[in-house]
Amino acid sequence: MARVTYKIVEHDGGWAYTVDGVFSEPFPNRAAALAAARRAAAEQRVPGRTEVIEYETADGRWHSETAAGNDRPETEVDG
Repeated sequence: MARVTYKIVEHDGGWAYTVDGVFSEPFPNRAAALAAARRAAAEQRVPGRTEVIEYETADGRWHSETAAGNDRPETEVDG
């Protein structure tokens, strides 16, 4: 199972959380960024619907696969 870690960092004159090098919007203080990261981490664990998805790869080929709605990552907040 995948594991996603939210990290709280100083960013853009305030505080933000980051996941795999991608930053959230800035928050005025560390506590606000931590609360937002906890909300985002909790939402990411919520199962969704199983659906068939289709996508085109760079070589122009189309693929179809089933995305399981219960295949959610484990999340943690490193605050």
